[in-house]
Order: sequence, then C-alpha cells, then structure tokens
Amino acid sequence: MKKGNKALCIGLAAMMGISQFGCGNENNDTVTETEFVPEVIGIYEAEEAAGTGNVKAAVSCALRGFSGTGYVEGFEQENDSLKFTVNIEENGFYDFNFKSASIGGGKDNFVCLDGESIGTVHVDSAEFTDSKLSRIYMEAGEHEITYAKSWGWVYLDCLEITTSAPLPSDLYKVNAKLSNKKASKEAKRLYSFLLDNYGEKFLSGQYCDTGQYGKEFQVIKKTTGKTPAVLGLDFIEYTPSRVANGSKGRATEYAQSFWEDGGIVTFCWHWNAPEKYITGKWYSAFYTDSTNIDLGKIVSGQDKEGYELLDQDIDAIAEQLLILKEAGVPILWRPLHEASGGWFWWGASGPEAYKELYIHLYDRLTNEYGLDNLIWVWNGQDMDWYPGDEYVDIIGEDIYPGEKVYTSQADSYLNAALNYSGERKMVYLTENGCLFDPDLAKRDGAMWGMWCTWQGEFVAKDTNIFTLSEQYTEKSMMQKVYEHPDVITLEDLPDLKTYKIRKGL
Repeated sequence: MKKGNKALCIGLAAMMGISQFGCGNENNDTVTETEFVPEVIGIYEAEEAAGTGNVKAAVSCALRGFSGTGYVEGFEQENDSLKFTVNIEENGFYDFNFKSASIGGGKDNFVCLDGESIGTVHVDSAEFTDSKLSRIYMEAGEHEITYAKSWGWVYLDCLEITTSAPLPSDLYKVNAKLSNKKASKEAKRLYSFLLDNYGEKFLSGQYCDTGQYGKEFQVIKKTTGKTPAVLGLDFIEYTPSRVANGSKGRATEYAQSFWEDGGIVTFCWHWNAPEKYITGKWYSAFYTDSTNIDLGKIVSGQDKEGYELLDQDIDAIAEQLLILKEAGVPILWRPLHEASGGWFWWGASGPEAYKELYIHLYDRLTNEYGLDNLIWVWNGQDMDWYPGDEYVDIIGEDIYPGEKVYTSQADSYLNAALNYSGERKMVYLTENGCLFDPDLAKRDGAMWGMWCTWQGEFVAKDTNIFTLSEQYTEKSMMQKVYEHPDVITLEDLPDLKTYKIRKGL
C-alpha cells in the first residue's frame, strides 16, 4: 500500500470554462497506427479557464513555447486546481493532452472528469510538452475536466482533446511463456487458467493479513454472499529485522490453507530494512524516511556488508517460499512493489539500482533456491523501472483514486499493457482502494485480469463487529461487482490442481 491516499477532485469550487465542439469516435474497429489519424476536438487555453486557490494566469510568462496568450501557475497547495468546461457532440473515447512544464523535476497531478478521478498525468520537462491521458469515455454534452494538485509545481498551458485510437486487435492475446523455463506443473496450471480468462473476466482479490477467515473476507461474504478468488498476503513479519523485535508470521500457513480450499494466493513483501539501516521506528523500516540504506552503494559494491545483509533477508523469505513449494502452492509473487514512487527504500536510489536488486532477487530465488512455483508479478509503476521481459510474467499497477471512484482507470491499464513490455503480458490491478465497475472496465477495454483490494478501512470498519466500511466502496457497488457474471470468485474457480496446462507451456 502507498504511503498516503490520493484525494478526490470532488467538491472543488465552481469555475469558468470554455465550450468547443467536435465529433467523437466510438468506433472500436481495429486499425493500424498508420491508418488512424486523431481528430482534434478542441484546444482549451488554461489562462481562459478559472482556478481555485493559488492557481492564476502567470504574470511574466517568461517561459516560451506556449499557445494562446499565456499559461497558468500556482499549483502549490492541496486545493489548487483548474477546471475546463467542454462540450462534446458525440459519445465516444477521447484523449486528453495537458501541455505543461515541470518546475524542478518530474511531477504528477490529478485529473478528474465530472468530479471523478480518471488518473494522473506526469511531466518531466522544464519546457512545455505533452502530458496525456488516453481513452477517456465521454457522452455527448457538457463536461467538467479538472486538473488538480497532487505534487503540483507545474506551468499549465492548455488542454487539447482528440479522438482516441481504436484498441489493438491483439491487446488480450498473451502468448508469453513463464519466465522460469523450469516452472512447476502447479505454476503452469495456474498460469494457464489466468491466460484462459484474461480479456474476458476479472479475478476478485482481497488482502487480508489474517487469512481467509479474517474480517475483510468475512465482511465481503456477509455483504455479497461471495468469497474473493485471490487472497493477498505479505511476508513482512518474516523479515529478520522484524523478527528481532518479536514479530511472528503466519502468512505461510494462511496461504497453504487457502490453496487447499481451492483459492489463489498472491504475496507482496514490505521488506523491512536490515537493523543496521533503521533510523526511525523499526516497524516502519520499509519506508525510505525510516532508513538510511543506500541501495546504489550496495549494488555498486561500495557497501559489501549491505549486500550480505540483504541476502540474509532474502534467505529468510526463501525459506517460507520453499515451504509453499513443497506443499505444491503456486504464488503470484509481487516483490519490490511501487518502486518508482520512492516511498519505499528499494526505490529511493533510482531505477538502475532497483533493477539490479530485482534481477538479483529473481536469480537467487529462481536459480539458487529452485523456486519453480513463483509467477513473477512486476509492480514498479513506471516503464523506466522495468527489469526486462525475461524476469516478468505479469505486470501489476496499484491505484488509489480516492473514495467511491468506480471508473476503470483505463489510461493506467493501457499504458502498462502497451508500453512496458516488448510482448503482450497480462496486466493486473495488484492493489486498489475502490472497486471498479466491471461494466465501465469492459466498455473502456480496461480488462484488468485481477483486482486485489487493500485491507483495513478499504473494506471493513475498525471494530470488533465485522461491519462493511463504505468509505471507499458502497454496499450497492460491492454487491454489483461480486455478483457480476464476468467476475470470478472463489465459488467459480475450477480445480486448479488438475487444470489443463496450455500447449507450449
């Protein structure tokens, strides 16, 4: 889970906008890139819109390369935002391009459509450049598009809206074999099942650190009558620096139990840094700001002891994974997650150091320990952090869009599906706060192979009674999602111990 949650763009003060007219594109027929030419629906100048908080037209306009009469600045505080009002003539899918410039390095900011979060846009350049969200569905009529501060500190020139390209015909045709050529039969059976359903159905998943009988699972069962197909667990308590402070893990036995009851297991690892590097509270030492670990020095050989300490931690987790291997339990294994955010120590030294650690972890677990039961889920969240197709089986994205946001987050899905890998790989929503509406995801082509909601307040109230928290997903939406014919729950799973292995795997 990320440190902190993303705020919604709901409740922003009313602002002026601009009206432009054009034709949408709701035709999803497949065409090649050379055949498709996007149609510009309108260009909306930021200085002609209106802002809240500190957002205002720039006074000096010292930065060159803008369109119109200028640009806006002032994205500095939590409620700083700019709203465009646009008119669309035809139902369809559209791309939003916020032409902007960064003030001091890479910046991410929120975008909302009619009050609902639809994603974030990123800009690195100090000069005006494109910053896009793709395939956003809008019906004919008036819409409000809000650009709101997350990191802030950008100059915003304009919003350009164009028609979206049709989806590639092979988007869901994943032919990639498992990265481990010696994968176990159990891993191949599970992978075959995942491939057979990708692009058509969604696997339901839920993190619950007390296993399938924990409160999150019980709340979902009580609310919907269904059980998530995937149990999310964490190896955090097996990390040596936590064990030294009295932690005891039970995730391994929870995983065995759920697999024996017909379920699928995914693991992350909030890797608590070795004790030598802990500067804050010991139980928060997976966060960058609670450690002084320098991964760059470790992987470069300047800190040889650090390499040895990390290997000792890997040994401890490998011991648990070996138990699961012997029990015949295949794992959707998601280590070193959310690296590009920088809030975890394994991402604080940049992409090159991270990739070296990821590949080292892959090599040790796969080749030294012979862990053939792992399906490797990479969750670095940025293409520059991608370690290579030979180390990745599934691509994961973690998204926390705010409260009661049921949109498909199609831009994040398509970015991961089309840009990270040199071949088609399955794309999963490996952590989420809200559930997405399956009907919207199918409409948008955002066929996340799985979601796996984070635990605690995202599902259950923090009380002794197993009560649904509707802070993030309302009861009616949870019921709709779990009862949806294209959602796979535990009750829908086949016998994965005998599932037919795909030819060629």
